[in-house]
Amino acid sequence: MSYNFMTAEEAASLIKDGEIIGLSGFTPAGSPKAVTTELARQARQKHERGEQFQIGVITGASTGDSCDGELTRAHVIKFRAPYTTNADFRKAVNNGEIKYTDIHLSQVAQRIRSGFLGHINTAIIEACEITEDGRIFLTAGVGISPTIARLADKIIIELNAAHSKTLIGMHDLYEMERPPFRRPVPIVRPSDRIGLPYIQVDPSKIVGVVQTNIPDEARGFHESDPVTDKIGQNVAEFLAADMKRGIIPSTFLPLQSGVGNIANAVLSALGKDSSIPPFEMYTEVIQNSVIKLIKEGRIKFGSTCSLSVTNDCLDDIYENMDFFRHKLVLRPSEISNSPEVIRRLGVISMNTAIEADIYGNVNSTHICGTKMMNGIGGSGDFTRSAYISIFSCPSIAKGGCISSIVPMVSHQDHSEHSVNVIITEQGVADLRGKSPMERAKAVIENCAHPDYKQLLWDYLKISTKGQTSHSLSAALGMHHEFTQKGDMRLTNWSKFQK
Repeated sequence: MSYNFMTAEEAASLIKDGEIIGLSGFTPAGSPKAVTTELARQARQKHERGEQFQIGVITGASTGDSCDGELTRAHVIKFRAPYTTNADFRKAVNNGEIKYTDIHLSQVAQRIRSGFLGHINTAIIEACEITEDGRIFLTAGVGISPTIARLADKIIIELNAAHSKTLIGMHDLYEMERPPFRRPVPIVRPSDRIGLPYIQVDPSKIVGVVQTNIPDEARGFHESDPVTDKIGQNVAEFLAADMKRGIIPSTFLPLQSGVGNIANAVLSALGKDSSIPPFEMYTEVIQNSVIKLIKEGRIKFGSTCSLSVTNDCLDDIYENMDFFRHKLVLRPSEISNSPEVIRRLGVISMNTAIEADIYGNVNSTHICGTKMMNGIGGSGDFTRSAYISIFSCPSIAKGGCISSIVPMVSHQDHSEHSVNVIITEQGVADLRGKSPMERAKAVIENCAHPDYKQLLWDYLKISTKGQTSHSLSAALGMHHEFTQKGDMRLTNWSKFQK
């Protein structure tokens, strides 16, 4: 079959008001760029003429500015799921302009298959190669691509020459069946392959192919600093001690790591710790730090959903594909984040928190309980099923005006039942096997900043005693004080007892 090659303008014109589009990729890696940018331009023209034009957008995770940014600024997005990191999108969501559904990333594909999120009219998929018989070879991110390609009425391909065709063979694409009688996911080690290296579709569904040469909109992260370095050191020392005690086997266990400068600092510290043997990753996102450790021989293998690396790092992978081909695999998010596989492999999860409370509950999505930051992403997929679940964060923010350790989280994403360890630059609170009051004492003593320790001890003194002691009138007092005066340190518990 000969495909219909077209411009981004022609492809975007195929998308109609009220449709739901599904996008490939996971983070900006592998996300479409040309068609969504053109779609935003056309939408602005329609709005200027007084025409209605809004659509639903479902992705694997976050995207680049050419999707979330452009479409938000053009007021195109009516509904969006499941995760984003774009500042303009975040502002629109918090202003009530976009209906946003925050979903565990492992659940998105199944919810699409089950009809919970509506019908996908158009899938826009970035590829490094396509064949006449309907084989689509993806680029640096997978996400929900297999599911949206199968279920969409029509498919638009962005054939992106910025990605090397040496990627062919690096993907392992496997779509889970709908319940009941779903078969187990047959992965027993991170390097196992269970699917195809391409997506197979009916070629008649591919209504257009847009040729592009656009690099991924890779995000850089801040360099490490003394605080993040200390957090990384604390995590590494904790895991090394658990291995020495026999809690972690001498061969170590696969790791999952979140995104950002803290995650990079943690991985760097683990790589430098000679007491920790070379290890594997079973994770959703691989960053530059992982590639560096693979090259150094400290990481043996990385299973991921996305190569969320800088463009120079991605070019390095492409140029040395003979080395990396047997050390990396790219999977759909429902497999990379599968709770079944995570529990089977004994993955150690390491994620970041916005805040944690003294009992071990974690808020990873909302500022002061109301303003969405990014979304839960895959942290819940891993935390709930991990062999050991770790959350880390600096003990203070905003120059000390905010404590990351609070009496009660203002929004709960991960409960005390799932969180095993909390780590800040101050120290480590191992919550395993502890009662609520034992957890509270460990978190305050080991993780709270010195400016806030006494304030938190005083909170326990005014709390109504019980299995989990709280003063319901004062539990969010530190947050209230910040919203009123801009500094949690000014909290006076007595005012909440009147």
